[in-house]
Amino acid sequence: MKNETFGLVTKIVKHIDDKLGQNITVLDLNGISTLCDYFVITSTPSIRQVKAITDEIQDRLEEEGVYVLHKEGYTSGRWVLLDYGDIVIHILYKEDREFYNIEGIWKDAAIINIDKIIENNI
Repeated sequence: MKNETFGLVTKIVKHIDDKLGQNITVLDLNGISTLCDYFVITSTPSIRQVKAITDEIQDRLEEEGVYVLHKEGYTSGRWVLLDYGDIVIHILYKEDREFYNIEGIWKDAAIINIDKIIENNI
């Protein structure tokens, strides 16, 4: 199951990159939280792009039969949270990401290097 979950993380990262999400970060929360296994965090300089990234992720994952369990923040478009069970995705307007500092709150989590995921176009 962990390999399946990480495989989904790699797809999510690619979908975000396809829509020009910035500063993509994956936090490994295994052993740190019972909330989920991974946070995927990205930001963008426009609210419109927050929604475009959200739509891209949902559309692409639904094509594979993976459906969001819970979605918050889409109407305002400043911080959208997509809950996929073992993976929670945070898509934030750039200024809000700096203000809320999710990575700082979860500083004990390992940061996964996503460069190879994007490079290899997985």
